[in-house]
Amino acid sequence: MDEKRIAELEIRYMQQQETLQELSDVLYQQQRLIDALRAELELLKKKIDVEPGLVDARQHERPPHY
Repeated sequence: MDEKRIAELEIRYMQQQETLQELSDVLYQQQRLIDALRAELELLKKKIDVEPGLVDARQHERPPHY
């Protein structure tokens, strides 16, 4: 192989490594967000289990036509 071809392959390799690192960083951030949202969802589920009226307090009210 000539030196120009090797240099091009090295450049491509470095670009791919950078892209993989960027994708890895994005994936890590997304997983942290998913984990936070799951924790918040679990907290909200617990609140609803304790106080079902929190979801829709109007369900216990009489409609205006009564």
